[in-house]
Amino acid sequence: MAEHEFHLKAFWPGGRNSAGYIEAGNLQTKISIPSAMEGPNVGTNPDEMLLGAAATCYIITLAAMIERTHLPLDTMSLESIGFVDVTMGIFTYKKIIHKPTVSLKSEASPSDFEKLNVLIVEAEKNCMISKAIKGNVDVEVEPSVSKSQV
Repeated sequence: MAEHEFHLKAFWPGGRNSAGYIEAGNLQTKISIPSAMEGPNVGTNPDEMLLGAAATCYIITLAAMIERTHLPLDTMSLESIGFVDVTMGIFTYKKIIHKPTVSLKSEASPSDFEKLNVLIVEAEKNCMISKAIKGNVDVEVEPSVSKSQV
């Protein structure tokens, strides 16, 4: 069994409305509470970082699955939206919607599109971040699939 370790260092100078800094490998950024939550809105925040982790894990997992099945990928992009509920002052990350846009090359067959539609769903189930948040944050996938005209 292989085990990977990831390390993060956080620097925080004061109270709730301070701005801090994190370092984790290639990630180095300022952090604070977003203005929507009455914070200073400096750098990124935990809500964006959770969304970023879920989105990057999903698109990388989907790309790997597409590559392994030898589908003729043309282009792929992703928009993801995170929803945070605030009820009686309690903040709860409720849902993430991934909206992948995938285009296969013009030579793609109907069978290729059938496989792609399965992979789009399976990638969310196999992403380690989706697995980590399962039961706490709902994750939905709303794909847009097309064939390249070139």
